[in-house]
Amino acid sequence: MSIDVVSSMPAVPRQSKSAPTVAVAFGAGGARGFSHILVLEALEELGLEPVAIAGSSIGAIIGAGKAAGMTAAEMRDYALETVGNRKAVINRLWALRPPSMRHALGGFRLGQFNLERILRAFLPSRIPDDFSDLSIPLKVIATDYYAHCEKLCESGDLYQALAASAAIPALFMPVTLDGRLMIDGGIFNPVPYEHVIDLADIIIGVDIVGGPIGSIDAVDEVPNRIDSIFGASQLMMQSHLALKLKLGAPSIFLRPPVNEFGVMDFLKAKQIFDASTPVKDEVKRAIDAEFSRFDACYSSL
Repeated sequence: MSIDVVSSMPAVPRQSKSAPTVAVAFGAGGARGFSHILVLEALEELGLEPVAIAGSSIGAIIGAGKAAGMTAAEMRDYALETVGNRKAVINRLWALRPPSMRHALGGFRLGQFNLERILRAFLPSRIPDDFSDLSIPLKVIATDYYAHCEKLCESGDLYQALAASAAIPALFMPVTLDGRLMIDGGIFNPVPYEHVIDLADIIIGVDIVGGPIGSIDAVDEVPNRIDSIFGASQLMMQSHLALKLKLGAPSIFLRPPVNEFGVMDFLKAKQIFDASTPVKDEVKRAIDAEFSRFDACYSSL
């Protein structure tokens, strides 16, 4: 989705008791999820704090950072210093070196990496172990593999829930949660905005699923096995999301222009932040329109 770059809009001073409240739902999409931080940055510049957050996969991880009290600037800096820095990535993985590394990561084959251990090695210490220590209510979505349904996590072990939500098939081991086998929450619910729809006046949904990149006529450009798996998942999630939007859309629905980046392009954090910058102005325009609508409704009473 292309977004015209315009000058930043002034902050809307909306902090009175009668001001509309805002909740956010952050979608799945791997490294493209850094764009969620730009949405939070725009809200902070408007003086707004979400009253509730829902997230699938990387959206749940970014949501956990915000729910733990981190600012968007702190999350951006942390991402650039860690997963966006090749040397830092190597050092943190090396900290899980033998004799415990194979056990810690679950092996060295695709689909066998233990995501919970990886998250504990990479996520900031500000993120607590338990949901109860978050300052903003957080709803984390995982997919129950054998029950063929989503799993809503909002209490208990936070890292286990985040690992379950972000356990991308073919990359990470499934996570056992409450005696059930879980995989990536984006598989069943790519942008879980319905889980916060009754918790705020304005609901913002952010879709970073994207889709396979290439010309529709490029029949000779056959994707490799991993790209095929990711591409098929993207098409499936977009189909699911399109149906959800027909049944009921959030107040604001955003698609940051980050489709050119891959699910695992975490080392391209800076480029993803740069590409996502225009979404800040879209957030501000959309919020201003929503507040104007609320003002008009209020004045007509």
